[in-house]
Parts: sequence; C-alpha cells; structure tokens
Amino acid sequence: MGNGKSTLMAGQKPTVFNNAIVRQQTISAYLFLLPAMVFFVGFVVIPMVMCLATSFFNYSMGKPFEFIGLNNYLEMFKDQVFLKSLRNTFVLVAVAVPTVTAFSLWVSCAIYQMHAIKRSFFRCVFYLPVVTGTVAVAVVWKWMFNKYTGLLNYILNATGILNENVSWLGDAKTALWCIILILFTTSIGQPIVLYVAALGNVDPSLIDAGQVDGATPFQVFWHIKWPQIMPTTLYILVITTINSFQCYALIQLLTSGGPDNSTSTIMYYIYYEAFKLYRYGYGNAMGVILAIIIALLSALQFKVTGSGATD
Repeated sequence: MGNGKSTLMAGQKPTVFNNAIVRQQTISAYLFLLPAMVFFVGFVVIPMVMCLATSFFNYSMGKPFEFIGLNNYLEMFKDQVFLKSLRNTFVLVAVAVPTVTAFSLWVSCAIYQMHAIKRSFFRCVFYLPVVTGTVAVAVVWKWMFNKYTGLLNYILNATGILNENVSWLGDAKTALWCIILILFTTSIGQPIVLYVAALGNVDPSLIDAGQVDGATPFQVFWHIKWPQIMPTTLYILVITTINSFQCYALIQLLTSGGPDNSTSTIMYYIYYEAFKLYRYGYGNAMGVILAIIIALLSALQFKVTGSGATD
C-alpha cells in the first residue's frame, strides 16, 4: 500500500509541475503581447469606434456635436464629387490589381530561372521603388510628366509620335492613367519578391514528374506551380486591393485631385473634407463606407480564390 501511495504521489507531482509551467508561460506570453495590444487598442480599435460613432454627428472643429443620424450617409449619394471619386477609385483598383498581379507573376517566373546573383539583382531593382520615399518618387514622375521640360514629351516629340507638348497631369483624359501608371510601378516590387519566394517552395519532384510525363512548360505551371502558389496570390490580391483603395499620397503630391476632380479618390476626398473643410463627421462617414467596400471585396477574393489556396 505504501508503494501504491508513493507511486500515486509521484505521478501527481509532474502534473502539478507541468500546470505551473503552462501557467507561467501563458502569463509571460500575455506580458510580451501587452505593449502591442495597448498600441493596437489605443491607435486602431478606439479610433475605429470613434470614427463609426462620429459619422452620425455633424462634427466640425470649434462646433458642438449635433446628432444627425444617417444624414451624412445620405448626403454621399447626392454628392457628385464623392460619386466621381468613387468611380475613379474603382477604375484605379480594377486596372491596377490585375495588372500588378499578372505582371509580377510573369516577371517572377522569368527571373526565378536565372542565376542567384542575377535573381537577387532584379529583385533589388524592382523592389527599390517600394522603399524609396513617396515624395521622391512623385518629384521624379512630376518632372517626367512636365508639359515643357518633361522627359516623356521630349522623347515622344523627338521620335515623331507627338507634334506638341501634352499636359499629362493637367488633362482630365490622361491624369488618372498617369496616376495608375505610377501606382503600378511602385506596387510590383513586393509581389515579385513574394512570388519568387513562393516559386522556390514548389516541390521540385512534382515538376520533374510532370516533365517526365511529357507536360509542356505551360502545363507544368498551370497544374503544378499555380496551385502551390495560390496562397501567395490570394495575399497579393488582398494587399494590392487595399493599397489601391488607399492611394492618397501620389494624388496629393501630383494633382490634388484635379483637374476637375478627375483624379480624386475616396481616400483623397476623405482628407479634403475632414482636414481642409473640417467636416469630420462627413469624412468619417466616408471612411466607414470605404472600410465596408474593402472588407466586402476582400471577402469576395477569399471566397473566389480561398478554396484553391487551401487545397
């Protein structure tokens, strides 16, 4: 009996000891997470709640809060500048997202076949605009698009394609497409790096088996590589969509929404209403609508491509 009791006690001690270790590790984990959680709650959660709450008020600088219900939301659908900004935003997203994704995938497949040194060089070249300051990028492109001294007009006139100087950023027909071009060049760096890394994780034995069976390069890509890089594609689609919807700095630095609001986007119009006209309630209401649109599109992307990403 004595032996049984000692055996039982010996069997209980490790359990108590393990529970103490788990409790200590859990407390340590929460303590490590606490600084990040404080910043997340203070600078993300609370501003989001305040944004939603103040969107139902007529809230302007120096004026008292006035509850107006859904009037800010109803005003949006009568605001022609907002509707034009919404259309410009959807055009920008519809053009930028698929072209950035497709071009990044094509470039990644091309440079992945190169020697490691060349592959690193091209990754650096394409990623350079991502780490370059937005102001520096905008200054360079503004000079290139300049009507009188710009490089683009000089080349087009020298080659005989154009016979006169074009105000690329001053013409409502071309200004938005110039913004899309700049956004494209500054958005492909990260997807290329991600795609090259994803292609490196493709199982080479499957590729060898497909080639032995007589599969063409396109069949190898479509049936072997593409399913395995689908999670990366989903991530790139989501972040590119969000970045395109949040395009603001380039517009502020290059066109300020002009000419005739042809380059105004929702993000820029939120800034204009909230920080130039001091209509914080109306600006917050547009911010809520923008968040809903991004959430719905992201959910749609997860629904369409998510099943392939989890297979």
